[in-house]
Amino acid sequence: MSRVFQPAANAFSMTFTPTASDIDANEHVNNVVYLAWAQDLAIAHWAARTSPEERAPWSWVARRHEIDYRRELRQDEIATGYTWVGELKGPRFERYVRIDGPDGEMCAQSRTDWVLIDIAARRPARVMDWMVERFSAKG
Repeated sequence: MSRVFQPAANAFSMTFTPTASDIDANEHVNNVVYLAWAQDLAIAHWAARTSPEERAPWSWVARRHEIDYRRELRQDEIATGYTWVGELKGPRFERYVRIDGPDGEMCAQSRTDWVLIDIAARRPARVMDWMVERFSAKG
């Protein structure tokens, strides 16, 4: 990834406040924390746009993560994370995350391939139309 992602019009967002344990030896947020925040955003987005009954038969697993780091984030800075979905490929959805510092500059961004899992069958399942409508850039 080389271009900076711009959040989609329907991007889901939430804020993150780094804790002392998020800070590494270089005195900024550690790279693994950004990955955890990307996962937290994905889970919160799924929960915000679905009911417990709609979620019950399904789970999502990460197939691949790509992360770019641009600006360090320090403990006293509040970050805003944005997430939205991209291209649908059968049981996979691309998910984008951008985490900005308090100045609005991108600190980190990621692209993850998430695979929908039918919990009962324990197998990948094709993403359903209602999911596409709810999470697509048009939804």
